[in-house]
Amino acid sequence: MSTPTPSSSTYDAVIVGGGIAGLTAALVLGRARRRVAVIDAGSPRNAPAGHVHGFPTRDGVPPAELLELARAEVRGYGVELVEATVARVAADGSVRTTDGRDFRGRQVVLATGLRDVLPQIDGLRERWGRDVLQCPYCHGYENADKVLAVLGTAQTSIQQAQLVRTFSDDVTLVLQAGLEVGEEDARGLAAMGIRVIDGEVAGLEIENDALTGLELADGHTLRCEALFLEPEAELDADLTADLDLDDDGCIVTDELGRTSRERIWAVGNATDPSAQVVAAAGDAYRLAVVVNAKLLEEDLGLAVGGDGDGPRPVGPVEAAAVREAL
Repeated sequence: MSTPTPSSSTYDAVIVGGGIAGLTAALVLGRARRRVAVIDAGSPRNAPAGHVHGFPTRDGVPPAELLELARAEVRGYGVELVEATVARVAADGSVRTTDGRDFRGRQVVLATGLRDVLPQIDGLRERWGRDVLQCPYCHGYENADKVLAVLGTAQTSIQQAQLVRTFSDDVTLVLQAGLEVGEEDARGLAAMGIRVIDGEVAGLEIENDALTGLELADGHTLRCEALFLEPEAELDADLTADLDLDDDGCIVTDELGRTSRERIWAVGNATDPSAQVVAAAGDAYRLAVVVNAKLLEEDLGLAVGGDGDGPRPVGPVEAAAVREAL
């Protein structure tokens, strides 16, 4: 994926993160004839999942295949793809990678995504994205009519269990320490035929490379063919430490993706942990249009103020010259 770059490079836009949000923004800006770099470490949040769902024309495609298709498209518009880990992003648009390269963007788009933080249960990480799952919209259809369980770690687990119930008649909500079900929720769960049990999950029972049960701390085993849970998620706090952009684990933006820093934008799961692939792509398209409008505003301002002769059109060649003057 890597494109050779000099030690210091200036771009119209530097996009940090090469998931579907970052690549969508790059596609739009590349088609607008902007000079764009996408810096990506190659570890997307959905990498453990076998397939992407809900994306028209690409439903069921493996995540890695979807990203490679997107990379090929953006390369066709001159977007530079840089394989590297970003160490720090500064408010002036400078981006430094861990291998010492510096990139400067007139605008910077943070499409870093999030890292899922899973409960400390033996074997859970190894099954993540296979038969230990988060999103019923992404994985419910493929697990329909199986014996399903939901790990009850927070109040949102109750709603997750209700949604999972639409895919199977056999659903158990397994309450973990700290989660209590109130009377109203208990009635609703019972009315939907969802069993509720107290039982700390200590491990997973695996047979023939498939989940067959949950090992409880009291020694019992609960039959289970797929487990749904809602993990915590976290940003790479070091990357944006100098920017003060995050709140409650997400980067804060307005409805267009602007952060509190003038040249810094954000999109995708970094701003909305629940955003699905297709939603992240749509948000990134809209953000890229606004970013390009901001770049055009700057180009126009330089063109108008550059020679005192008043407004004049700025074509691609002239725009490139204007950018070199920045």
